[in-house]
Amino acid sequence: MQEPSLQFLVVGAPAAATGAPRRMAYWDWSCMSGHQDHVVICVHGLGRQARDFDTLARALSARARVIAVDVAGRGHSDWLADPMGYQLPTYAADLAALLLKLRAERPGLVIDWVGTSMGGLIGMAVAAQPALSIRRLVLNDVGPVVQWEALQRIGTYLGKNPSFDSERAAIDYLASISATFGPHTPEQWRDLSVPMLREREGRWWLHYDPALALPVQALVNMPDQAMAHQMVRDGEAALWALYDAITARTLLLRGQHSDLLTQATVNEMASRGPKARCVTFDGVGHAPTLVAPEQVETVRSFLWDE
Repeated sequence: MQEPSLQFLVVGAPAAATGAPRRMAYWDWSCMSGHQDHVVICVHGLGRQARDFDTLARALSARARVIAVDVAGRGHSDWLADPMGYQLPTYAADLAALLLKLRAERPGLVIDWVGTSMGGLIGMAVAAQPALSIRRLVLNDVGPVVQWEALQRIGTYLGKNPSFDSERAAIDYLASISATFGPHTPEQWRDLSVPMLREREGRWWLHYDPALALPVQALVNMPDQAMAHQMVRDGEAALWALYDAITARTLLLRGQHSDLLTQATVNEMASRGPKARCVTFDGVGHAPTLVAPEQVETVRSFLWDE
């Protein structure tokens, strides 16, 4: 079975604690057919990491190189010195640096983007920049409007730093907080969970910086809730401006029971900006994991359809 190689790119501000240049990690899946002129960038959700895309990457690497990124503070990427930097501008700048590196190495490179939740928001920020030239964009269960209730739900578990006395207990915990991903086999839950864990001194911990939750928690716990809601509305206006600037052909995926992406937002995204083509997956909330054959084929056919 094909496996990716772990690579690093120096980006942005210094890492936490060391003050050394910060490294962004990414998993590089070489194209099995040998083609080097097409790359698919895959970017995960808020509390996840790059190996979420293993199933999709194996399918797509038949025709393209696939690069799945550990966003700052997750997986093998360095943690930020300032936790309030765990926000869209930092992430978009890091990914833009990666795209510029890829284009410098191979001028004329075709780049597509698959982003789940936060990864989709980063994709919007990147695709809105003509110089970065994203050809096709897949937004997985996310749009310019993020529901307040979903932010509150995410805030209940994001950034917690539990440890477990067995890998099995850790997998069960991750499955319990990820029920909205939809039904998965025990093997699929294991594949989605093990890369989220690191064993240390006989206990298993989540492999991310717990401080990455601080910007979300600062917003949802703001004493002046009217101000918090106004900040959300201002953010939505900025995201709509990014979305309207996108010229890439766009596919919008939605879980039928998503509490983050409403049908009303889907309808608006289909009628403005890049006028996304929309596909809904039954029996799933936020967010489809792109593991089920139907989900993988939906993405694959969109990227290869001429």
